[in-house]
Amino acid sequence: MRKFTTMMVALVVTIGVLAGLSSSQAFTPDATVKRVMKAAMKKGGLCNTVASGKATPRQKEEFLVLCRELAKAHPPRGDAEDWHKKTTALINAATVTVEGRPDGPDLVKQAANCKACHEAHKGK
Repeated sequence: MRKFTTMMVALVVTIGVLAGLSSSQAFTPDATVKRVMKAAMKKGGLCNTVASGKATPRQKEEFLVLCRELAKAHPPRGDAEDWHKKTTALINAATVTVEGRPDGPDLVKQAANCKACHEAHKGK
């Protein structure tokens, strides 16, 4: 029953995130990266809440959905293999957090290295 509930929450969050896309920015890599950065990675954003250990289960699920969406996008610049490595680390950390493991927030902090990712992949 718990697994079903978790899956339903993830489905609802995914639908909500996708519904929030305007038609002008739907599924373009640049728009996806910008939207995820704005929703999850800005100061005081969802990533910080999850990394602090104070996120609700819904916030953790939403962060995981956003990390998966980010991984599907192409990097604005830089090596695609490195992009995959960094986004996979984010997804793994977010998954551990959703599972409720106590090391989840620390893994999110390690994986969400803004400077390393921006130096390698941020567009102009």
